[in-house]
Amino acid sequence: MSTDDNGNNIIPSPIPRDSDASTDNPSPSSLAAVVPVPLTWPPDGQLSLDWIQHLISAFDWGSKNLPPSSFPSVFPVPVFDALVLTASKILHKEPNCLRIEAPDADSTVVVVGDLHGQLHDLLFLFQDAGFPSENRIFVFNGDYVDRGAWGLETFLLLLAWKVFMPHRVYLLRGNHESKYCTSTYGFEKEVLSKYGDKGKHVYRKCLGCFEGLPLASIIAERVYTAHGGLFRSIAVTPSKRTKGKKNRRINLVPEAKALCLGSLEELSKARRSVLDPPWEGQNLIPGDVLWSDPSMKPGLSPNKERGIGLLWGPDCTEEFLKKFKLKLIIRSHEGPDAREKRPGLAGMDEGYTIDHDVESGKLITVFSAPDYPQFQATEERYNNKGAYVVLKPPDFDSPEFHSFEAITPRPKVNAYYDFVDVIDSDEDLDLASMVPDL
Repeated sequence: MSTDDNGNNIIPSPIPRDSDASTDNPSPSSLAAVVPVPLTWPPDGQLSLDWIQHLISAFDWGSKNLPPSSFPSVFPVPVFDALVLTASKILHKEPNCLRIEAPDADSTVVVVGDLHGQLHDLLFLFQDAGFPSENRIFVFNGDYVDRGAWGLETFLLLLAWKVFMPHRVYLLRGNHESKYCTSTYGFEKEVLSKYGDKGKHVYRKCLGCFEGLPLASIIAERVYTAHGGLFRSIAVTPSKRTKGKKNRRINLVPEAKALCLGSLEELSKARRSVLDPPWEGQNLIPGDVLWSDPSMKPGLSPNKERGIGLLWGPDCTEEFLKKFKLKLIIRSHEGPDAREKRPGLAGMDEGYTIDHDVESGKLITVFSAPDYPQFQATEERYNNKGAYVVLKPPDFDSPEFHSFEAITPRPKVNAYYDFVDVIDSDEDLDLASMVPDL
């Protein structure tokens, strides 16, 4: 590895410079030819496109040439701290349900599903769809980490984009952005392996950032997106006032009644800052939004397979779309392993499915991790494609689907979890080990 005049290591760019790349609408092919490492935080705290391009080159090169324990030589802890702190401040100020409006008539919105630490497939997605820009908005539906070997790089790259373009890049929370999932499916061990004695500090900071991720978005008043999907109403009624003159409290207790869909107002008031969304108590909406699944059976019912969240039928999709004057629901959450256990629903071979086609619109599942999961216990792989959705003006409700194959070969790396014995698709959760935060 060569060095620059200041003694910094220089790594080659993974993608050659494209001299014809537009500065207004750049792509990953416009990466610089050489990148100094370790990366440093800008003195003024303002990220630039060049900084993000350097980050991409450094992460890509490091994943192919360095052992995990050398990660701090590329991305030191002080740089990590600065990025996560800056991003967390932005994320925690955002509402539970983002309202995303296109800035002009030429704008498009790209909706991305699960990524699961498959860094190189994310880099291809950016190459294929184009980088975020003034007229290209990205909405990510969560599940950035776990199972894949580069969850940390994937999450940090997206945080960098969020800091650089906070009103063009939107990061929603997935069910894997939680303490329970990351301790089971590899992300915690990945962080400890990459940052060594600073790993616990880095992991805690990531968990704090996860708590700030919004739950859902509404795009152009037409499209609702979330990781899992729909959610229940949590009706509460005041109990009798306790005796006392001052500072007396009114205790709210949940009404015992049949399940019904919740409102956007209820979603806006849910408490999302929890390490693990609860499966019982009054704060059930975050768990529903992150863990629920569609069904072909009408009605709304508990999601017994997952042990948290709901199952909702086509009638519920119609009710939700009609009530809130929407045309599309775009959710993620189910890869090929989950879908093979869901009779009546299409497989994830192409990276997307249209699950409900009702009078008011459609329910779509999009999954952006091709050849998933990265580590499989059997020789026969799913070989699914990944996909992303493009929404275009004027109405943003006629989705264009873009499927893509996995980048091969992947760099050789060991898994950070026991992929042989661990359950395949988040089913049969050990609820007792999830952090209670009711």
